[in-house]
Amino acid sequence: MAPAAKIPSMLSDDEKKKLQNRLRRVIGQVEAVGRMIEDEEYCVQILMQLSAATGALGKVGQIVLEQHLKSCVTEAIESGDAADRDEKLEELIKIFRKYAGVID
Repeated sequence: MAPAAKIPSMLSDDEKKKLQNRLRRVIGQVEAVGRMIEDEEYCVQILMQLSAATGALGKVGQIVLEQHLKSCVTEAIESGDAADRDEKLEELIKIFRKYAGVID
């Protein structure tokens, strides 16, 4: 994986706080799954908790992707720099493949 480039923040302080809160909830859900496994709780209950954590983490990803489209990708397109635009489009293709479960 290439090193991340330092870019201006795509998230406001309020958006960062909301994402951090979501991530704390995900961490709590994952920790709960660990306790449920240790306590040998019913498999279906564990699966339900895993589903909730996966959904919550997916929502964080959706928010970050949306902000990326609104900031970094839009900026690359509006800049008129064809190389920057093409790079951002390639990044998006890779991201969409991963989200769709198609990993190269």
